Amino acid sequence: MLTGFPCPGCGITKSMVFFYEGNIYKSLYYHLFGPFVVIVCVFLLVTYSIEFFKNKELFTISYQNKKNMAYIIAAILILYHLLRVIYFISTNGYSDILKESIWM
Repeated sequence: MLTGFPCPGCGITKSMVFFYEGNIYKSLYYHLFGPFVVIVCVFLLVTYSIEFFKNKELFTISYQNKKNMAYIIAAILILYHLLRVIYFISTNGYSDILKESIWM
């Protein structure tokens, strides 16, 4: 709201809701990572439940691999957000962007 530009997470909740409803196209339209968040959460819930009940770790990932995965995911999210902002600027005029900010 401060700048009038969309935030990195704008639309992810709508995306997840449309994914729950089975509307993949609208889900991907609102935010590319909405369906992936749902899928990862379900996967982790199932995995951690199995680990809890079996009292055995299913996946062992080293600290360095976790760190590398975090860097890769962060880079992908930053790139996606930059593309969204560029698209937003190209499809909206300066006055439209100002209307979305808290300054107008």
